[in-house]
Amino acid sequence: MTSMICVGQFAGSHGVRGLVKLRSFTQDPADVAAYGPLADETGARLFKVTLQGKVKDLFLAKVEGITNREQAQALAGVRLHVDRAALPETEDDDSFYHADLIGLRAERADGSLYGTVKAIYDFGGGDVLEIRIGSGALEMLPFSKACVPVVDVRGGRIVVDLPTVIEAREGDGDGPEDGDEDAEDGEGEQRP
Repeated sequence: MTSMICVGQFAGSHGVRGLVKLRSFTQDPADVAAYGPLADETGARLFKVTLQGKVKDLFLAKVEGITNREQAQALAGVRLHVDRAALPETEDDDSFYHADLIGLRAERADGSLYGTVKAIYDFGGGDVLEIRIGSGALEMLPFSKACVPVVDVRGGRIVVDLPTVIEAREGDGDGPEDGDEDAEDGEGEQRP
């Protein structure tokens, strides 16, 4: 499991007195400031944050030592982390932190290796898993019950049920990209 968990990100300055806009990634957004000092990605800088209010979907935060707009703006884009040990334990085997999935073995239903979970993204349409497959290439899969029916953090694995598009790409020979000339040039009969 990853020891540092990203819980938020500074998003720019607000006003002239050093307030910083803060985007929270925690389930309860206000919890972003509840886990003690937050660290940057390297762990070299610590930030003591006090939430002061909200503007749209961002918090306004006072950061100890930041007193003016220029200092606050210099923090824009800094991702904020806490040690995994500072977070509460999950309630059951079906609950987990996204960071717990990084590095898990991705298996097919028959137990064969598909790859390793490299990252999890949310581009606005739902979570997406990035998996490094055996060839070294990266595949993106929707993180849904249909594509990932089993998440076994304690067992160190997830089970993937690959969409037909990806299975065709793996060389099963049924797609037009595998040399079906009739499909490529538009001539000939269509086959079911």
